[in-house]
Amino acid sequence: MSDTVDQLYLSFQAALAGRYSLERELGRGGMGVVYLAREVRLDRLVAIKLLPPDLAASDKLREQFLREARTAARLSHPYIVPIHSVDEIGGFVFYVMAYVDGETLAQRIAARGPIPPSEAARILREVAWALAYAHAQGVIHRDIKPANVLLERGTARAMVTDFGIARLAHASLDVDGQVLGTPEYMSPEQASGDALDGRSDLYSLGVVGFLALTGRLPFTGASAQSVMAQHITKQAPAVSSVTRGVPTRLARAIDQCLQKDPSERPSTGEALADALAPTLAKREDVPVPVRLFIDRRRALATIMAPIVINSFVINVMIELINHGTPPAYKIATAAAVSAASITLPLVILLRRLRTVLRLGYSTDDIAMALRASYQRRREEFQYEFGTTRSLRERLSKVAAVTGFVGAAAVGVVVSTRVLVLPAVPIAILALDAGIIGTALTLRWKRLREGTGSRLARFWEGRFGQKLAAISGYNLGVRAVPANRPTELAISLSAEALFANFPKEMRESLGDVPAALHALEAHAKVARAQIDELDAMIEQAMHSLAPGASAERQEALVADLRARRAAAETRRAEVVSAMENVRLNLLRLQAGARSVEGLTQDLNAAQAIGDGAARLLAGVREAEEAIKR
Repeated sequence: MSDTVDQLYLSFQAALAGRYSLERELGRGGMGVVYLAREVRLDRLVAIKLLPPDLAASDKLREQFLREARTAARLSHPYIVPIHSVDEIGGFVFYVMAYVDGETLAQRIAARGPIPPSEAARILREVAWALAYAHAQGVIHRDIKPANVLLERGTARAMVTDFGIARLAHASLDVDGQVLGTPEYMSPEQASGDALDGRSDLYSLGVVGFLALTGRLPFTGASAQSVMAQHITKQAPAVSSVTRGVPTRLARAIDQCLQKDPSERPSTGEALADALAPTLAKREDVPVPVRLFIDRRRALATIMAPIVINSFVINVMIELINHGTPPAYKIATAAAVSAASITLPLVILLRRLRTVLRLGYSTDDIAMALRASYQRRREEFQYEFGTTRSLRERLSKVAAVTGFVGAAAVGVVVSTRVLVLPAVPIAILALDAGIIGTALTLRWKRLREGTGSRLARFWEGRFGQKLAAISGYNLGVRAVPANRPTELAISLSAEALFANFPKEMRESLGDVPAALHALEAHAKVARAQIDELDAMIEQAMHSLAPGASAERQEALVADLRARRAAAETRRAEVVSAMENVRLNLLRLQAGARSVEGLTQDLNAAQAIGDGAARLLAGVREAEEAIKR
C-alpha cells in the first residue's frame, strides 16, 4: 500500500473500532474504496464501501449519498447484493453490504478472456432481472459495469452491487453539477447530463455484454471526455462484426441496448430478459446419468478405435513377415482377435446404457444431450476458428491421406519381403495417422458447416433403438425422473401400473403400453411444433420480409400465434387423455373400475390422439406454406 492508502485505512479503522474490523482492501475506483471487514457484534464478514473523502467533503453530496444509499438499502432481490446499513462516523461516509465470495465479472474477463455466449446470456439476464426490480422501485443504478457485477463462487450467480450512487430522480448530475459514473459504460444521456430513466442502465449493460463477448470495449480513448463524446456521437459496432460464434438473438439484444435513442432500446429490464430467453431456452440441463454415459462413451471410443484396427494389423503383418501370404484360416483368426477387442467395449456400452434406461431415461434423452453438446462445441469452434476452413483442418486432411497411403505402401513392401522388422510399427503409425486425421477432418467439417450431431441421429435411428432394446431386455419397471416431460412421466407411471396387473387382465385390456406410447408420441410432436412456432413468431416479429408491409407482418404473427394456441390445446387434450387412462388404471387396481369401462376410456383416448395427429399435420403444412 502507498502511504496515502495506509493513512486512509488506519484512520477509517480507528473510526470503526469496536463495530467493524477491517481485514483488507478489496478494490477501489473513482466512486469509492471497498474493504473486507468483520462485523464485531454479529461476527460475520461484510464489505464496506467508503465514499472518497474528497467527495464526502461536500455537505450536499454527503447528504445526497446517504439519502440515496438508504433508498438502495431497501432493495431486496436474489440478484442484488443486499445493503445492511448506511452510516456516517467520524466524518467517514460509508455503507455496509453483504460479502459475496467470488470474483467480479471484470476479474473473470481479465483472467480468462471473453465469456462463452451461453454463460454471457445467463449473466446478462440475471442482471437485467435485478435492474428491472430496482427500476420498479424507482432506483436507477447509474454505474453498471463489470466491476459491479459479482459472480458468486459455487453457484455462478450474478449479483449487482454498488447501488450507493443510485438516483431516484431522472437526472445524472450531482448537486455540484458533476457527472457521476464510469465513462466507458455511460449512456449518451448520462454523458450529456440529460435526464435519465432505467434505459440508461440497460445501455450500460449492453456495454458490459459487448465486453464480455468480445473482450474489448465499443469505445476507447485517451481521456474520459473523448470516450464520453464517442458514446454521444458514434454508433457502437455490431457485436457480430467484432467476434464470431455469437447467437443471432444474443447479438441482436446487445446491439439494441447500445442504441443512442433510449426509445430504440428495450423498454424495461424484463423486456431485455425476455429477449435473452430464447438464447437459453434450448440449453436444457442434461441429467447427470445421461451426461456421464456420453462422457464415458467418448472416452471408450477414443481408446478402443486404434486398438481394434491395430490388433488386426499386427496379426496380419506378423503373419506376412514370418510366412508370406497367410492362409485363409489365419486371416480369420486375426479378424477374430480384432472382433474380440470390439466385444468388450460393446458389452461395457450396453451395461452403461442399461443403467441409464433403468433410471427412466431413453435414447431421446441421449440424443437431446448430444445435440446440446454439439451446439456448445460448435459455438466454441466458430469463436476460435471461424466459419472458413482453417489451416489445421487442411493439415489434418493431408495427414489422413498420407497415413492411409503410407500404410498401403508398407503393406506392398512387406508382401515383396524386402522390408521385415520395421514394417509393423511403421504400418501402425501410418494407419493411426490416417484414422486420426480422417476423424478430425470430418469432425471439424461438421462443426464448421453445422450439419448436426451424427451420434444423436444414430441413437434416434433403427440401430440405436435396437441397442436400447437389447440393453433394456427384461429390465422391468423404469424409474420416473423428476425432470421428465409431463407426457413421459404419465406414460411411465401408467405402464408401471399395467405391468403389475395379472396376465389375464393385461390380455383382456389389450396393448395398453402401445396406446400410451402413441399418445406420448403425439404430445411430443406437439411440444416440438410449439417450440418451432415460438421460434417462427420471434423471427416474424423482428424481421420484415422483402416487399411485405407491416400489416402483413402483423397478420402473419397473429396467424402463427393462433396455430400455436391450437397446438397447445391439442397437446393439453392428449396429456389429459393419458392422465385419465392412468387414473382409471389406479381405480381398476383398487377395484373401483371395470375392464370394460377402461377399454372405453382407451378408445376415447386413441380418438383424441388421432384428432391431434390430424391437427398437427395441418399445422405442419401451414408452417411449410409460411416458410415458402
